[in-house]
Amino acid sequence: MKKGKRSSKINKRKRNSGRNKNTQNPAVSESQLTRKDILRYATPEQLKASVDNYFSRKPLLTPRLKNWEEDLPANNEKQVVPGQLIEVTEINDIWMEVPRYENIMWGGAWLGVIASIVVFIMAIGMSIAMIFLPDFNFSSGYDISMIAILWGGGGISLSMLILNLRMALFVPRSQPVRFNRKRQKIYIFEHHRKAWNPWAKWPTTVRVFDWADIHGEISHETDRFDRGFRLYGAICEPGTLKVTERVILNRAIFYIDFQRQLWSHWCQYMQHQPVVMDPLCPPPGDGRPQKKAKSLWPEALDRESRTAPESDF
Repeated sequence: MKKGKRSSKINKRKRNSGRNKNTQNPAVSESQLTRKDILRYATPEQLKASVDNYFSRKPLLTPRLKNWEEDLPANNEKQVVPGQLIEVTEINDIWMEVPRYENIMWGGAWLGVIASIVVFIMAIGMSIAMIFLPDFNFSSGYDISMIAILWGGGGISLSMLILNLRMALFVPRSQPVRFNRKRQKIYIFEHHRKAWNPWAKWPTTVRVFDWADIHGEISHETDRFDRGFRLYGAICEPGTLKVTERVILNRAIFYIDFQRQLWSHWCQYMQHQPVVMDPLCPPPGDGRPQKKAKSLWPEALDRESRTAPESDF
């Protein structure tokens, strides 16, 4: 009796060791393994490669995006990558607003204000002091040219002062994008700043697109001030892959996975699926960027982007 029990234990050990050899031996083909075994014994590199292969390795849209890296899954498909917001201003059952920040050191605008004031005062003060010098001569070409140079410097510094003041006080830090899943539309806020012309008008516009016409793309940027992977929205002609225009949906960041997760979250939200409400990064403490941008929205589009179609009647 004892001998029978002992032999059954030995046979059981042999069967278990045989199973372990099949799953751990790299020579065993995948057809001999279950899907669960493949995932269990896959290395992190293999898992990452399988995710990378899910994204397009060849551009699907025409014309091709400059510095193209990959196309993202269609926004009406089931998203494989878990969705995750990076930043969010507002999210509820009808609409969601995500900020778009520029890679700009806004504190530098105040340094520019101070420097411009100093240069302006020096230029005007020196020109006035020259005029009241005993040996100053209005008929002297040298004296007049020196006054002209100082006044020219004062005019340039005054322009820089106005430019930096407008940058510091009136330019919205964020140019947000709103997603309305009841209307299936996105609303892109844009502030058109003339970089070196403080005297021109800097208008704001809100552009409206059908979500069904938006295709996600990622580019790899190597710019000094905007380095990393940038998320684009390509607007295509309905039912085609022909791009009519592209807009930046999120600034460049170092890790491509964050852009994939962000796009996945937007798609899941617009598909009326449950999504993670909490972003990775909290909003700015003072709330100033959001308040400034919101005050510049046209009233009709501001209301439309935050309401369901039923409220129009």
